[in-house]
Amino acid sequence: MNRILHVLDHSLPLHSGYAFRTRAILKAQEADGLEIRGITSLRHTAAGPDQETAEGLTFHRTRGTANGPTGLREWREIQLLADAIVKLAHSWRPDVLHAHSPALCGLAALRASRRLNIPLVYEIRAFWEDAAVGNLTTHEGSLRYRLTRSLENRVVAGADAVMTICSGLRDDLIDRGVPPGKIGIMPNGVDLTLFGDPLARDAALAAELGLGDGPVIGFIGSFYDYEGLDDLIAAMPSLLRKQPGARLLMVGGGPMEAALAAQAKASPAADAIRFVGRVPHAEVERYYSLCDIMAYPRKASRLTDLVTPLKPLEAMAQGRLVAASDVGGHRELITDGVTGTLFTADSPEDCADALAGLLARRGEWASIRDTARKHVAQNHDWARNVRRYQDVYQVLSKQDGNRRLPAAAA
Repeated sequence: MNRILHVLDHSLPLHSGYAFRTRAILKAQEADGLEIRGITSLRHTAAGPDQETAEGLTFHRTRGTANGPTGLREWREIQLLADAIVKLAHSWRPDVLHAHSPALCGLAALRASRRLNIPLVYEIRAFWEDAAVGNLTTHEGSLRYRLTRSLENRVVAGADAVMTICSGLRDDLIDRGVPPGKIGIMPNGVDLTLFGDPLARDAALAAELGLGDGPVIGFIGSFYDYEGLDDLIAAMPSLLRKQPGARLLMVGGGPMEAALAAQAKASPAADAIRFVGRVPHAEVERYYSLCDIMAYPRKASRLTDLVTPLKPLEAMAQGRLVAASDVGGHRELITDGVTGTLFTADSPEDCADALAGLLARRGEWASIRDTARKHVAQNHDWARNVRRYQDVYQVLSKQDGNRRLPAAAA
């Protein structure tokens, strides 16, 4: 199976963790000899042509309008995307549909797969009902929560194969009754070709931000409640008692930005905390160069226990030390004391102790960085891991040898 159509919520040129994972997958598959295209749902809101090339990758856009009350509007979105997939398939003729969560993409791809008589792989990056809880837009057990979960179950049941990004998601599906043999794992990864030698500390930028000469704790990403950044700010007074020169650098933005800025302003450690807002993607490495430790204090929840984040892997690939809360998603990525440091989730005091302890072991930093980068190269390099998809596609090819778009349909 050489021609794969990826069904996506959105894509490049929009910038998001979702879009960057998609880029890494598609680039790695192209390098492995596959023909790749993507098609996006109505949720891709950036202006552009119906067929667009972004960073050398080809994406097709779904057009139309989905109006109406909640439920009916989403159903119309699904139908428009399904029709767009079928129309594209009649001209480009993919061998496999590879849909990526959310379930709206999966349901559209499932409809199209049955109309086209070609296999469907459905990939779950997170359970979106849990992500909505983490973003404070719903609560566990709500009607929206239960409906989203039901739609996900429907896609999983209908797909020919299911992929998840980590063991936590796979185990949860098995608990729901999905046969283990139907579910594979494609772990979060990084494109190591994007990471050369880490940049030297940008002294001019450090001076501009007033960081001084002490150690810098950094967070670069989106400011959501589940990220636990309030605990990181709350840890700073205790950390300063142990490491008076330490500074906290916060880069990014999001729903919690105003609340976090107010908390920092009221903190006894206010003078040691810097908020710089969002920065252009091309500038991010300059800010990484300032940080001795990247901190990921995620709160304990279903979302953080089941889902592995991408940011710690990127930090390891860039030669940064990593300190993270001991939620399940982090434990899948980080071995405490070997590739990073883990501390108790929802505990500012334990966060402060862990950071102070790591700062005090400067002599071990080179070894930890080297071990962490090797771990990423061996277990989370897209160039290597992407071949897991090819194994799944080949199995589907053998099982569904007669499932092909009829020549007359072209």
